[in-house]
Amino acid sequence: MKKKPGALILINEKSGIGKASSRVMTLIQRAAAKGYEPIVYPIVPDAGLSSDELLPMYDGRIELVIGCGGDGTMNHIVNGIMNMEHKPKVAYLPTGSTNDFAKGMGIPITRAKAIENAFEGRPFTYDLGCMNGRFYNYVAAFGAFSDVSYETKQSWKNILGYAAYVITAAGKLIQNTKYKRHMRIETDTGEIEGNFLFGAVCNTATVGGMKLLGKADVRLNDGKMELLLIYDTKSLVELQAIATSLLSGSSDHPNISLRQVKKAVFYSEDEVPWSLDGEFGGEVKKAEIEVHEKAITIMTGAKKKG
Repeated sequence: MKKKPGALILINEKSGIGKASSRVMTLIQRAAAKGYEPIVYPIVPDAGLSSDELLPMYDGRIELVIGCGGDGTMNHIVNGIMNMEHKPKVAYLPTGSTNDFAKGMGIPITRAKAIENAFEGRPFTYDLGCMNGRFYNYVAAFGAFSDVSYETKQSWKNILGYAAYVITAAGKLIQNTKYKRHMRIETDTGEIEGNFLFGAVCNTATVGGMKLLGKADVRLNDGKMELLLIYDTKSLVELQAIATSLLSGSSDHPNISLRQVKKAVFYSEDEVPWSLDGEFGGEVKKAEIEVHEKAITIMTGAKKKG
């Protein structure tokens, strides 16, 4: 009998409302019917079962990885794949609280449609970001509210979903308007320096469930990412005006800087906390970010720009 290609199914039961495993048998049956040998693992980092460690073990043995979890799960999966010589395609069953990455990719949120997409979707190859050696799918961010995702209690996320992020952010509103970091930023399009309330290098128009870039023409495989910077303001009225501009798809505000970059290096005198795909990305004085063009192929149901 001819050896079948493998399909590695990785399940993070702790993501979102904890239902990542509810359709595992359906996934196994569909994978087998499509000619794959199904290989199933739960994500249990404390037991050495993490995406970063499991994927390189199957280098050359699998053609498809199916990730069941949230945006953080997908972050670990792409980091594992980037350590493989033979990179498999990825399918994603989003079971997180906001699922920004899935929405940006046009991947269905409902489980039945997401399973269908995993096997019958259109392969799309997209860009990855990399900060100080750690890859990310859609956003690296610092500053006000960038820590909301990883500081929101998982129990709140499980019960309230996106509303949990809003509650956490509202509770930190005054604190975050006082936030500022002086940065010098070197990019392939020039140098920027100033005091910033928030900064992000992203490959999406949606962050934290909100369309921060609104109608911005974000292309996911052009070898560039959007560098969004919000200059310091201590006025709640000014902050509201900035938010209104972003949500309406406009960067036409004196406190907003938006440009496309292939590379950006952030320098600060103090260590600055960063968020990568909604997870804590470390505290550094120097953050070197570069785009890896068309690095990962994912199954998606929507036709993407490129």
